[in-house]
Amino acid sequence: MPAAPLPTVPSLPSPPSFRGRIGCDASGGYYAVSRRYRLHLSLSCPHCLRIAITHSLLGLEETLPVVLLPAVPDRPDGGHSALRPLYEASAHRHPGPVAAPVLTDTWTGRIVSTHTPDILRDLARRFGADGSARPAPHLHGAEAEIEAVEHLCVRVNEAAQQAGQAEADAAARDRALTSMLRVLGSLEWRLAHEDFVLGDEMTAADVQLWVTLVQLDTVHRLHLDAAAVHRIADHPHLWAYARRLAAHPAFGRHLDLDGIARRHHAHCQGLEAAGAAVQILDWAVHIADESAQPSQEGPDGFMEPQYALHLRPSNSA
Repeated sequence: MPAAPLPTVPSLPSPPSFRGRIGCDASGGYYAVSRRYRLHLSLSCPHCLRIAITHSLLGLEETLPVVLLPAVPDRPDGGHSALRPLYEASAHRHPGPVAAPVLTDTWTGRIVSTHTPDILRDLARRFGADGSARPAPHLHGAEAEIEAVEHLCVRVNEAAQQAGQAEADAAARDRALTSMLRVLGSLEWRLAHEDFVLGDEMTAADVQLWVTLVQLDTVHRLHLDAAAVHRIADHPHLWAYARRLAAHPAFGRHLDLDGIARRHHAHCQGLEAAGAAVQILDWAVHIADESAQPSQEGPDGFMEPQYALHLRPSNSA
């Protein structure tokens, strides 16, 4: 069935300072070598959570090690002191926050990238568990749709923040809530007819959407009134999809609910509203369901297709 049209949304924010890329060979400077690079992630950060899930879906545990940082950054600018030496080695007297995610080169001790979309593309294009060529998320017609979903998720996050601002007038909050519900309704329509957001195969868009739903239920709803949260919850296919992915090993095992709560309360300046008491999903229960799932490995030891990350949507998307 054809997918519903995706509405036009504003551009993403400007990229951060470090935008190195992993090339295909030595002439590109940074090139793919097993265990040369390292990811520094804090799983309470939504950008880091996206990278951690993708890293697991691609089976990169041995190829590209991960260093986990504390859930709550220890610097007032939202950065991690443990990352300061890497930032200083990469840019003398680096003026900005020393924040995660960070992809580093252990050969030089310098940062390759702090830009989440570039890191995700390079994980998919340049590395892989079986050493064979991987499909790139921006090729074969997939990139435009994946980016469209990413923009929609940005819109959901921004609208949720605006709808929960206590100092905003009621009309502005209502407009933001209406905008968010319109996007959620579009995604609900898609998931009523498809297993995944772009069709019958999992793509990078599903990672982005799932992390957005996690943020919506664990962070943004705390500043919304109960009526707004009930309206958000009234998308049964969307939240059934969120539950299903929570039970997937590559998703649920990276979800640090306590860390997300501590990070939010450590830095949030907003006021809690009645929606804080209306939990949409019991994420911990659905993560626990992961251990009860039957094995999905095929005869060759690899995951069956429904549990693999496909970075190109099906023709039906």
